[in-house]
Amino acid sequence: MSYETEIGRGKRGRRAYSFDDIAVVPSRRTRDPQQVSLNWQIDAFQFDIPVIAAPMDSVMSPATAIALGRFGGLGVLDLEGLWTRYEDPTPLLEEIAQLDGIAATARMQEIYREPVKGELIAERLREIRAADVTVAGALSPQRTQEHYETVLKAGVDLFVIRGTTVSAEHVSPEVEPLNLKKFIYDLDVPVIVGGASTYQAGLHLMRTGAAGVLVGFGGGSAQRTRATLGIHAPMATAVSDVAAARRDSLDESGGRYVHVIADGGLGRSGDLVKAFACGADAVMLGAALARSEEAPGRGYHWGQEAYHSELPRGERVEVGTVAPLEEILHGPGHLADGTTNIMGALRRSMATTGYSDLKEFQRIDVVVSPYHPS
Repeated sequence: MSYETEIGRGKRGRRAYSFDDIAVVPSRRTRDPQQVSLNWQIDAFQFDIPVIAAPMDSVMSPATAIALGRFGGLGVLDLEGLWTRYEDPTPLLEEIAQLDGIAATARMQEIYREPVKGELIAERLREIRAADVTVAGALSPQRTQEHYETVLKAGVDLFVIRGTTVSAEHVSPEVEPLNLKKFIYDLDVPVIVGGASTYQAGLHLMRTGAAGVLVGFGGGSAQRTRATLGIHAPMATAVSDVAAARRDSLDESGGRYVHVIADGGLGRSGDLVKAFACGADAVMLGAALARSEEAPGRGYHWGQEAYHSELPRGERVEVGTVAPLEEILHGPGHLADGTTNIMGALRRSMATTGYSDLKEFQRIDVVVSPYHPS
């Protein structure tokens, strides 16, 4: 059976699906929501919920990373963001939230020209560690060589290397690329790396020794990669493909399990449900958490792509403020749009379809059911 579509006589394309294109279906069994476990563990670190906060200035500050840790998830601080460029970025965060839409990109490029300071990296990580929660920080592949020693000296439990896309085979005649396999082998902490969006890319990253692989490319609400570069990977297909790579990596490595973490296109609770149904072990959330009252973005959301010095591939977008962080995660919800009590929604979906934990839920039946909201 062919899954390719003829685009024209000279080109065929594989059909891929977003989360909006699919739905999970009930089984013959149901459960009480209280019987469902959302626990997640990566390496030696255990979490009550399978939620990782995206390392974005609109989502994570040291304070929100601590809060998320206390609510059972993992906060990841962007170690190239405003908190490591400025002693007190609060006035700048307020300014970004008030910028005129047309002028926002140019002004953000100016703000982010300030160099990253090693002493601030160390200070922010120490602040999170003092709160006795799991400490995680993120660098882009381009900055990892420059700052990782500072990060390790300051102390992290988990290290994240996150870019729009991360390759285990970067080719450059001018710059010595980051050797992920050697780098990860030499570190004393688990590394999460990505994004990847295909089976082959995911498998190659798993072979580097990473503890987890981020899955996603251009699917976030603040990204415009599809418009600027013409590249996009629909998330349901991407997660499913990389989950297949995890299965084959498990056999190839003799039992080493690499976690698949969906990263992008997860704005509402139903998207989370479908990500786990496609094979994710955890999710990395941006816009969903940027809507919290505590979020540094003050109702706005942006990533590193929004202030790239040469080719911006993202925007500062308004996501609004809907509730405190605790209500967004654990409820009780007061909105019926999938933006609050997202863990309660995941738990209820699993109970309604008869599954007791996330590993079991990865086996749920999925149907192609394109959704077109009116």
